[in-house]
Amino acid sequence: MRICKLSRIFSVAIATTAAALFVISLSTLPARAQNPSSKSSAAKAAADPPLIDLTGYHQIVAKYKGKPLVVNFWATWCEPCRAEYPMIVDLAKQYGPKGVAVVGVSLDDDSDMNLVRRFLARNQPGFPNYRQKPGIDVDSFYQGVSPAWHGTMPATFFYARDGKVAGSFEGTRSRDVFEGVFRALLAGAPATGK
Repeated sequence: MRICKLSRIFSVAIATTAAALFVISLSTLPARAQNPSSKSSAAKAAADPPLIDLTGYHQIVAKYKGKPLVVNFWATWCEPCRAEYPMIVDLAKQYGPKGVAVVGVSLDDDSDMNLVRRFLARNQPGFPNYRQKPGIDVDSFYQGVSPAWHGTMPATFFYARDGKVAGSFEGTRSRDVFEGVFRALLAGAPATGK
């Protein structure tokens, strides 16, 4: 009689496990049935930002010479950066078609990569993002971006069409101030704001 109870318990356990596996397999069917373009979009969104050092940063700025460029430095551990970034994304969508290029540079460490991936997936920037290469001399990196910058974030640098810095912000600014600078860049005026 004891063997029957154990046998029955064992049978119930197997049946329950089989049912659970069946339900799990059904829940993954829609993911397998996705079209290839949605898979590539998801893979692209999940891709880690390419690593850059100062040379890479200068190459990015040079790549956009001939059009206004906005470079936003951010990190997931920087609360003002997290608050400001969606506004940058929105302005990029608004002013990108008019000719302003936007680039993001994360200053997160390797240990923050899961947060970086989630942050980018949530914000869907639509513009390229890079990440400062770990292990480089960060002070030299900051000074190479701008001699007056010491790594305060968020930091945004505005480049005129000639590839030269037209202005910068350290810390947050209102949307109106940012928008004024975006318009000034398009008009070829100095990019200043309060």
